Amino acid sequence: MPAVQRALWYIETHSTEDLSLVDVATAASISAFHLARLFRAATGWPVARYIRTRRLSQAAAELAAGAPEILPLAIASGYGSHEAFTRAFRDTFGLPPEDVRKRGSLEGLPILAPIRVIEEPVCQAPELRTERLGPLLLTGIEASYLASDTAGIPSQWQRLHTEQSLPRHRYSYGVCSATDGEGRFDYLAGYEVDHFGQAPQGYRRLRLPRQRYVIARHEGHIGSIPQTWRALLGEWLPAAGFIPVDAPDFERYDAAFDPGTGYGGVDICVPVE
Repeated sequence: MPAVQRALWYIETHSTEDLSLVDVATAASISAFHLARLFRAATGWPVARYIRTRRLSQAAAELAAGAPEILPLAIASGYGSHEAFTRAFRDTFGLPPEDVRKRGSLEGLPILAPIRVIEEPVCQAPELRTERLGPLLLTGIEASYLASDTAGIPSQWQRLHTEQSLPRHRYSYGVCSATDGEGRFDYLAGYEVDHFGQAPQGYRRLRLPRQRYVIARHEGHIGSIPQTWRALLGEWLPAAGFIPVDAPDFERYDAAFDPGTGYGGVDICVPVE
């Protein structure tokens, strides 16, 4: 049931907007009634409650990180007043938002992490091609993930698109780097700049040297791209005789990709010998 996958992706990439069940169902291309049943069956959550709890969880994380103002968080979470937000926050977490900010920690709170449901089968191996790319000067928002839990990446992209007007004639990049023995890696949601003086304050700056890459096109919904990554690294590259090198790999989004729907195609670029 790929509709749930599309719904989850839409919720995470539009979490600061006024979302209704009908909005999410429209994005998932099914009726609201059908989505409500599918969503609960796949995740265990009603759609509206999932949206509400995810927004409050995101607000709690910002408060624990020291967010100075509560009202902007309340509005971004879909509440029209400080009081309404505080009531919902207390009902969900058992204490008011001010206490989380004072504690500076999410320890003990029933935070809801984003859920990922992988539903679409991986397509047959696409045509692989090689290309020398770089050097690339990139800037963007970076976060750390476990390879087994990357469901927070859509929210990372939403923040980037909210804060920056990305030029349509240039690529956007999702760069995976710094993998450790525990399966944790850094993911940069970013874009190319001419020089690092163009990087906004607080954004990560990353230089990728010129390198040979194998490029595979992911044609399905962006929510199923982890499956394509696994197939490419575990099956398609070895079968074609390519040997990856120890360097960042990345997703490359061109003007054909629509961040509003999650469709349009993405290039997966893996550095090889």
